[in-house]
Amino acid sequence: MDERTRADVERAEAAIVEHYPRLVRLAYLVLPPSMGRHRRVLTAHGLVQRALPWTGPRRPDGALPAQRGPSGEDSYELVRLRTLRLALSYEGRSGRPPTRLLPSVPVVWGLRLFPLAGGADELALDRALSAVGSPVRAAVGLWHLEGLDEETARAVLEEAGVVGADAAQREAELLDRDTGAGAAALLNSGEFDPCTVQTRPTDLLRRRQRTRVSLVAGAVLALVAVVAGLPGGDAAPPATAAHGQPVAAARQALDPDRLLHTPNDQWADTSRVDFTAWPARGRQAGDKELLARALRVWAAPPADARITASADTSTRPPDHPPRLLYAGLIDNVMVVVFHDGERLVRYAEPEEATPTLHFARVDDTDVTTGAALVIGRGNGWMRYLVAPWVSDTTTRDLLAPDAPARGLHLAPDGVTDRVPTPPAAGAGCGRWPVVQLRSSARIVENHAFLLTDLGDLAPVHLTYLPPPSAGEPPRAPREATGTPALLSWARTACSLRALRGTGVRSVNNWAFAEQRLPEDAGLATWVCTRADTWSGPGRVTVELQPPAAHRADPGRIAGRAAGGAACSRFGHQVVGELRWQAPSGKWYLLAAGSRAVEGIEVTGGVRAATGDATLAVRAGRQAPAEVTGRLPGGGSVRAIRP
Repeated sequence: MDERTRADVERAEAAIVEHYPRLVRLAYLVLPPSMGRHRRVLTAHGLVQRALPWTGPRRPDGALPAQRGPSGEDSYELVRLRTLRLALSYEGRSGRPPTRLLPSVPVVWGLRLFPLAGGADELALDRALSAVGSPVRAAVGLWHLEGLDEETARAVLEEAGVVGADAAQREAELLDRDTGAGAAALLNSGEFDPCTVQTRPTDLLRRRQRTRVSLVAGAVLALVAVVAGLPGGDAAPPATAAHGQPVAAARQALDPDRLLHTPNDQWADTSRVDFTAWPARGRQAGDKELLARALRVWAAPPADARITASADTSTRPPDHPPRLLYAGLIDNVMVVVFHDGERLVRYAEPEEATPTLHFARVDDTDVTTGAALVIGRGNGWMRYLVAPWVSDTTTRDLLAPDAPARGLHLAPDGVTDRVPTPPAAGAGCGRWPVVQLRSSARIVENHAFLLTDLGDLAPVHLTYLPPPSAGEPPRAPREATGTPALLSWARTACSLRALRGTGVRSVNNWAFAEQRLPEDAGLATWVCTRADTWSGPGRVTVELQPPAAHRADPGRIAGRAAGGAACSRFGHQVVGELRWQAPSGKWYLLAAGSRAVEGIEVTGGVRAATGDATLAVRAGRQAPAEVTGRLPGGGSVRAIRP
């Protein structure tokens, strides 16, 4: 507790009143985004109000007078420091206040408060800030909201208790570069202003229901003595106002007693190894009240519920009883996961916050694509719930292909420890965490495979297809756990950021050709990366991976295509072309085709032809050219271009 004179406290109070919006904006920025905007608004106001120091003990008679207290400027620095310390203490606690703080938070009954909505730039900055830790957000706030230079900001961070202030500022500099030069203006916009808010009501039906329950409970207690001796009868449950009079099928879908439960060991004795083979897990799997509440919110979400759906995924209410996969507490958030045959539905009930629903399409899964789901997320981390047939869980960094996999602890209910999330688009790409799982020998398919997170409930399966070998028939993609596969993915992983949130099911790296570069520049590999979505269409990226100084140096993008069957098992004929500069400074047109390509022809501003599957010809950097591959039987295939 600060020992301050009465005058000191009065000056601190004046500083808070004068700079209140400024302090609250800084606190709101530093607090974890996982708290939700309503809770962050209230907590930011509460922390600033609690930043007022206490008066010290009364001076005994005869004691010397205290030294002169801080000036007005010093008073502001004091309350800013106290605000920072309080806001930073929420890091890693899922928005729950540390017990030693017990901050008083303003109470708002019946309303949800949200800062004004911003545009695309504000949203992009908010997402980037959500992907970093609170010390980094504090550094950004001290720079752009407080106008401090790096040296002064570092001193404030260290005084606020930040360990590694230099590292936080370096990460803040990277975030600044990635988000552009307008961060200061964006942070001062309405999107980040917790003092200018819009209001929405909470769940009116739930509030009315709770009020009625309280009144009925009081009446029942008052009449217990009177009716104790009377014969009782079961009353039929009234239809809720939220659902009106649902049809019989819909009513059954909302009955927690009708939820489907798979026997614990069925996965080891079935020909269908997917989400239908998952047993119900979690400590609250038998909590009928929680399950009923989750089903009701799914069927009729309240107005302030947050609903997220993966690409091409329906959010329709349940029309039949779904299968229960999990119900339990994950990082202070009550979570329930259902599977209705084609979708995963994750219901999350944060304490003192609005419920959330996340839908993800997962039809036609298998041992790998049905091996895990994202059960919880936080600031820069996530947890998986893994299938019962997973016998071993590890993690690895795709950008460090030579590093061994590290063990990942798995709780008895199938929930992993926290795993770092891959970087978002616009952020730096210094690492790419993946999980490496191994299926049990009890289902025969005893093999390891890689899964990565791209922002959806269902993780993405990564595979690899090596370069063609002479005399060997074409092969199907294999698991990306061997050395060649890991080396290939080390140079491709960061490109996965562009696929975040697009409903991707699996991504395959196909090394479709190898080519000797001109001027003895070494052996390059042509790679076609195909991302298949749950809805069917895929995205294709063709790149050239020349010799590199570092394992994780990215290749050069040669072309992209959306839709179609290119680089899939139904599109084995592919050609790539790229302008490449040799060490001498000369420019070449490089082209290569897959196994079925018997020759390559270049027309337009550059003319060349070869009977091989690779071609290199001197060409100007901007000279127009059309590259075509010849196929057996007289057919042709055009090169995939940017």
